Amino acid sequence: MESSFGIIAEPNRRSILRLLAASECSVGEIERELRMSQPSVSKHLRVLREAGFVESRVEAQRRVYRLRPEPLMEVDEWLAPFRRFWTAHVDALERHLDRMEQTSSKGKKR
Repeated sequence: MESSFGIIAEPNRRSILRLLAASECSVGEIERELRMSQPSVSKHLRVLREAGFVESRVEAQRRVYRLRPEPLMEVDEWLAPFRRFWTAHVDALERHLDRMEQTSSKGKKR
């Protein structure tokens, strides 16, 4: 089976996941929102469902999909060190810009 990273590497699947993160959707709603064909949406949903990223339920004559967060935890855990790396660098940039602003303000008061 493909890894979580391989599955979300596909742009259409990421778009479907983003859409489902906001709310449950039927295949038709996904088609309309993402302007994709029904066979394409169904193919990507099958991959996402088999990998555990989404689950579906039957509602009248349609199948409604929703996001399952558990597989995304693997991705989140992998990203954690990078998040810490960028947080430290952004914090350092913010301190540098604050010092520059303070220096600039002092120069204007003369």
